[in-house]
Amino acid sequence: MTHAMLKGSNVPLDATAVRAVLRWTPGQGVPDVDASALLLGPGGRVRSDEDFVFYNQPRHPSGKVWRLGKKRVTEGLTDTIQTDLTGVESGVGRILLVASADDVTFDHVRDLRILLYDAAVTDGEPLAYFDIRPETGAETALICGELYRRGDGWKFRALGEGYSNGLVGLATDFGISVDESEAAAAAGSAPEATAWAAPATAPETSVPLPPEQSAPVTQQPAPVPQQPAYGYPQPAAAAVTEPAYGYPQPAQQGGQSAYGYPQPQTAPATQPAYGFPQAVGAGPDPDFRLPPQGPQFIGR
Repeated sequence: MTHAMLKGSNVPLDATAVRAVLRWTPGQGVPDVDASALLLGPGGRVRSDEDFVFYNQPRHPSGKVWRLGKKRVTEGLTDTIQTDLTGVESGVGRILLVASADDVTFDHVRDLRILLYDAAVTDGEPLAYFDIRPETGAETALICGELYRRGDGWKFRALGEGYSNGLVGLATDFGISVDESEAAAAAGSAPEATAWAAPATAPETSVPLPPEQSAPVTQQPAPVPQQPAYGYPQPAAAAVTEPAYGYPQPAQQGGQSAYGYPQPQTAPATQPAYGFPQAVGAGPDPDFRLPPQGPQFIGR
């Protein structure tokens, strides 16, 4: 006999192992739903993070609670948690059966229902079912129901309690420590972050200028030759040659380049001063004598 349950009602379980099946109707705008379970100790909290069974940790270390995964059926999509009730550790008093959505509120999920089956019976009728209706519509995680000990046996209670901060908020409330990477995975935000992330900015690159534009060639003005002062020759200076067709010429002592070719070097000629030839040598000749003088006239 199948029990149609109302919120807060409970039903005893005679089965030694049960399958809790979450079922909903897919469609446009309907988020994906994930089933998970939290094994709670006597204080109503998990004993360690290993007591959290979900898609990134699909099997409890005891091997008595595990996630079967999603399946498409005639009525819609399902995700299932199976529990071996007779093998659950004595320190576990309650097992929460949870539904979470990918950062989308449950008012977008249609026909959400939890069904409880005897795992030992193939294709059997459900033992009980509960249609879950969010209270506010802003919930992103729901405690659909719980398996709990009563004496030597187990019972199932329909709950439908919601959390607006998703699976991370729900799990943290029962003692699960969630780091940033687990939070992103538990919230189902990793695919969304990938889809909506801003494209990476391409690094800026500098384009080199062509060689002819890298440094402009500047030509120096032709030097002004020095003029003699008062007829005296000036000290000889190295002549500055002009560039021919943009190429510098080798320095020369006098002489200009003709058509871009350097001229033979020549010694600068000295100019006479005041029209008299200059003496050659370092000083006067020591053997120089004045010519003999004629008779002197004595004045009267």
